[in-house]
Amino acid sequence: QVQLVESGGGLVQAGGSLRLSCAASGNIRAVDDMGWYRQAPGKEREQVATITDGGRANYAASVKGRFTISRDDVKKVLYLQMNTLTPDDTAVYYCTAKMLPADRSWRWIDYWGQGTQVTVSS
Repeated sequence: QVQLVESGGGLVQAGGSLRLSCAASGNIRAVDDMGWYRQAPGKEREQVATITDGGRANYAASVKGRFTISRDDVKKVLYLQMNTLTPDDTAVYYCTAKMLPADRSWRWIDYWGQGTQVTVSS
């Protein structure tokens, strides 16, 4: 069973840093684009950062210069380094990946993790 599991969330003071990880597991043929999204209470889920299989990254304007997305394709792990955090960054962070499971379908599927809570205190 293919799945994504996030870790690294927690409580941090404003100005602090956190590093989120998202590990893909299961029988996977290939991994394409990956990304991080977040959802704050009462708000819609928004894209935070994405990274292609070639390593090209894109960031939301609100996090550009503070967050860095990266991936380890050998370990099949996605990272999000978050610096200079503010209370506005408080949200549940979700990772997503487009993956080709090693089954008979040969279909690419968008997988989502269960989310990890990030809380930034002022």
